[in-house]
Amino acid sequence: MNPDVTIIDYGASNLASLVNALDSLGISSEITGDSGIIADARQLILPGVGAFGPAMNRLNEKGLTAVIQKKAAAGTPLLGICLGMQLLFSVGLEDGEHQGLDLIPGSVEKMTRVPKLPHMGWNTLELRPDLIWKGLPDSPYVYFVHSYACRPEREEAIIARTEYGTPFCSAVRDASLWGVQFHPEKSQKAGLRMLENFCALSLTT
Repeated sequence: MNPDVTIIDYGASNLASLVNALDSLGISSEITGDSGIIADARQLILPGVGAFGPAMNRLNEKGLTAVIQKKAAAGTPLLGICLGMQLLFSVGLEDGEHQGLDLIPGSVEKMTRVPKLPHMGWNTLELRPDLIWKGLPDSPYVYFVHSYACRPEREEAIIARTEYGTPFCSAVRDASLWGVQFHPEKSQKAGLRMLENFCALSLTT
């Protein structure tokens, strides 16, 4: 029997805290870098920390890029977390220009006009209506660690912004794809509720 959610392992994240968060919610999960298992997944989470280019290289080397793109095209719910959100975009501009998964049109660029980098610690979300925010307060606090931010081509893809010197896109939605720049697994009750909402989605959402 397939788990509730499959976590994509490509060597770019410490997955223990994410698994612990899902376990606390009673959500079954599986960590895998096997493209065949990913192809059969009900829902996917793409986590990640580090730099855009090396992460994409690992996805390509492990043969995971095409299967992720195929699952997204088929409407499988997919959540990108932190670097995982950034990889959903067309291109990343960290230490050169790197092709991303190209699932959400736009770029990932270094943050400017900010107090300091990396942006690390707790900050609030300015939410736009979306299923993934069900039951959350209007301005929930969540935990960030990043120096680059996503710039979607389409304004309507942005479902949350955060103010850090200047507003930046902190969450996106495009059909069955979600991305959050923060770490829900480290964001206490708000983050757990968001993960619970995502994992409650059906394949037809």
